[in-house]
Amino acid sequence: MALAEMKCVPCQGGIPPLPRPQAERLLKETPGWSLDAAGQKVSRKFTFPDFEKSLAFVNKVGALAEEQGHHPDICMGWGYAEVVFFTHKIQGLHENDFVMAAKVNGLA
Repeated sequence: MALAEMKCVPCQGGIPPLPRPQAERLLKETPGWSLDAAGQKVSRKFTFPDFEKSLAFVNKVGALAEEQGHHPDICMGWGYAEVVFFTHKIQGLHENDFVMAAKVNGLA
């Protein structure tokens, strides 16, 4: 099943974060996203022609995050929005982070 079609499953913690090779495999299914140097976060910067479109996109991401129960860090301003996913409970990446990245790509 494609990542964008999956639903986030609550992570209760107590499991290790995804190893970098597994994260890199999942990253191939989320065009435009990149891993941080430590392999603990996945992020993407989206660009827009103005502030209003950036804000509208951030609001869509927020609604999706609430629906899925998995929330990103978002930084936005005039013409851009940067979205960062990682799973706080395991201080690293979980499959949910890539599910959300794929879903956010569908919003852009």
